[in-house]
Amino acid sequence: MRGLYCQLAQSNEDIKFVLQDKESFPSVHDHYVKIQVRVCAFSPVNTKLLSELKLQKDFLPIGREVAGVVIEVGPKVSFFKPKDEVVGILPMDCTESGLSNTLLIHEHSLVTKPENVSWADAAGTIRDGLRAYMALHTHSSVSAGTTVLVMDGANPFGTIVIQLAHHRGAKIISTVHNNEDKKYLEELRPTVGIRQSLVARVINVSDSKVDLVDSCMEETGGLGVNIVVDCGVQLYSKDDESAVKRHLPHKHDILSLLAVAGHWVTTEENLQLDPPDSRLLFCKGASISFLNEEVWQLSNMQQGKYLHILKDVMEKLSIGTFRPQLDEPIPIYEATVAMEMVQKNQVRKKQVVRL
Repeated sequence: MRGLYCQLAQSNEDIKFVLQDKESFPSVHDHYVKIQVRVCAFSPVNTKLLSELKLQKDFLPIGREVAGVVIEVGPKVSFFKPKDEVVGILPMDCTESGLSNTLLIHEHSLVTKPENVSWADAAGTIRDGLRAYMALHTHSSVSAGTTVLVMDGANPFGTIVIQLAHHRGAKIISTVHNNEDKKYLEELRPTVGIRQSLVARVINVSDSKVDLVDSCMEETGGLGVNIVVDCGVQLYSKDDESAVKRHLPHKHDILSLLAVAGHWVTTEENLQLDPPDSRLLFCKGASISFLNEEVWQLSNMQQGKYLHILKDVMEKLSIGTFRPQLDEPIPIYEATVAMEMVQKNQVRKKQVVRL
């Protein structure tokens, strides 16, 4: 069965993506369902995490966010029946690529796709929606009146975070890196209610005259931001950082703009705090959480909560609360190039493949 796989070099840094045929999977059994894949969405592969969990293989399957139609169910399946339209995230130890025509998936990795939601929207939103819920509900508590700072809010994940925070009644501040992204966020409007911008203030950090901390303090009347959701941070001075990270905010800036009892949700897995940073957190009674959506797949202790979040993401998508930032669906023969660009963070919109 044809699918997309990545081949790692010994350094784990040079990744090569290849389309290749593999043996078909076994027959349907127990709680597994067989689906015909309609659309698959791409996200970067965390090779370091896979290595630490000893899940690395010679060829790692690519494309874990899938949407499709159930064509066969196992004898113990209770959630689905043939012809149901479903969407889900494949587990980390899955041996099949999401670009395969058919997949064998455990029923607890899938939820029903609403009829009024397109295949591309479902697959392109499921993972970012999960991450947004974790950032604003699992790790922090967003509510009416709170102020949320979304770093790089014009990317697919940031857009969903903004829409969810606005739905909960929060005031939103966001950063961008160019005027095009600034215009996109300023024109972002809700589908219902008052047609005003979702974002109260857009800060273009590429402008050398703009200071992130001063702008946030000015917008909040000197009180600071209640919740910060980042897309990575600088750990050192700009001269010591790689070119990829030089546009990111410095960790000290984020700590400085946090409000009393504020919460910082970070995607920076190598975050290190010096004693003065910890002291600043202590004085504010603030906290830090690490955003890692893979924890749901690594333990089934809260499987019900996980499925509830996925169902709620689909519901928000069906009523128009979530409007993902997707690129036009591409054919499978362009998947290799698209995934290379996703892995190198060279695309601004979610990449989806239509089968």
